[in-house]
Amino acid sequence: MGVQPLASSMESSIRATSFANPMTQTQQGKASGSAIHLPPTLEAYAYQVIEEQYRRIAKQEKKVLADKDPEALHQMRVGTRRLRTALQVFGSAIKIPKAGSADRLRDLASVLGDVRDLDVQLVSLEQEYRPNLNKKEQKQLDKVSKALQKQRVKAFARMKAVLSQPRYQELKTTYDDWLKHPRYTPVAQLPLSVLLPDLLGPLLSHLLLHPGWLISSKETSGERGAMLHELRKACKHARYQAEFFTPFYGEAFQAWVAEIKTLQAQLGDFHDTQVFLELVTKNLGHELRLPDLQAAIEQKQRGALVNWEEIRHKYLDEGFRYHLHRMLLQPIVQAGQVHPTLVR
Repeated sequence: MGVQPLASSMESSIRATSFANPMTQTQQGKASGSAIHLPPTLEAYAYQVIEEQYRRIAKQEKKVLADKDPEALHQMRVGTRRLRTALQVFGSAIKIPKAGSADRLRDLASVLGDVRDLDVQLVSLEQEYRPNLNKKEQKQLDKVSKALQKQRVKAFARMKAVLSQPRYQELKTTYDDWLKHPRYTPVAQLPLSVLLPDLLGPLLSHLLLHPGWLISSKETSGERGAMLHELRKACKHARYQAEFFTPFYGEAFQAWVAEIKTLQAQLGDFHDTQVFLELVTKNLGHELRLPDLQAAIEQKQRGALVNWEEIRHKYLDEGFRYHLHRMLLQPIVQAGQVHPTLVR
């Protein structure tokens, strides 16, 4: 189940928020004969992003506990991850009490993830693998399904307990209070347009310096496979951060975010096959001796990495890396309008 990009929702939110607000800045200029509207301050935008992600978490809580729609759990987990990312992006501008820290959000995302990951594996087992197996292998896979369902019951019970504990209630109270009375550092008063490259630069550097780009498609087992999983997480982290700022960049930036999202999904599919194989082997109590299932898993792995060599060489290319860095230095203010410093 995919996650919808934040671009459209944020663009609507930005349009609905007048730049004449005391927390924003408006400047008239001449560029192609039209007015130049500067983005809001870092303070204003940090508040907007944090509020949106926190509300996303709170909105899903009752549905998650009802356990009738797995999408609610998925959305709550994503919201928790995005809020944690927002704290990292805007950390220099905001003051959040310890009870609402990134570490607390990481712990929450972990317990939500334990249930969500089992949901993903059960769906793959029932809908993707089982229908294509012979009856003998289906019976073996049914044993795995029952084992995973029992694990999910336990994981859900742990998650439910966490969501009822004072620690989680304290986290919610912290954000409710902060949204009523936000606290910032002095840097939060600076215009967002000035700070965009500084906010996005570190995430790009972290992504491009990841050793996962050095792993070929012929070396994906063991520790190298684990390294690809770490690259997938780096892609996801970069994508979450970049999506916060999609409204302030042009088509090239949006295309890059879409590319990272696709790559994240492909590496995710590959990792899911590895996890699935481990789960099947563990729950059957012996090495996998189901040829049809083995063939299906290998086919999915090949499909997930079908264009990996092309992608990784692209991200190792000096010219492309320079293009990405330069792109971050060229934000726009609104669609069709260019910041004055970019037309000099």
